[in-house]
Amino acid sequence: MSGRPEIIAEVRRWVGKAENDFRNACFVLTMKENCPFDTVCFHSQQCAEKYIKSLLVFQELDFPRTHDLVLLFNLLKLDPSSGLRVIDVQPLNRYSIEARYPGDWEPIDETEARAALEVARTVRNTIRRFLQLDMSP
Repeated sequence: MSGRPEIIAEVRRWVGKAENDFRNACFVLTMKENCPFDTVCFHSQQCAEKYIKSLLVFQELDFPRTHDLVLLFNLLKLDPSSGLRVIDVQPLNRYSIEARYPGDWEPIDETEARAALEVARTVRNTIRRFLQLDMSP
């Protein structure tokens, strides 16, 4: 990754936070009993959000304080050949609210949690390739 040192430092801060969310989602999903699948979904959404924001910082694009992945994704300058599409990240949007707060939401099961984590993993891997970050854990 090359660029202005202050931009690179900020990108690394965002990536560090995103990695914490990714590790949390992966770890929680290993629970054998009483796994809080909503927590997996929340951390998956947060991981994707922070990776998108890291790329926005890298591209030196301003972005609002929001959890809306569709809005953030649409600000990116991303080649369609990257394989990442807004339709892929959109399903995570609901977890910024539904996974954190009580409400009349549909229960989240293991299948849904695993799917959310897979979306986060795809966002993570795609953006890390774009940023040319080492993929070691």
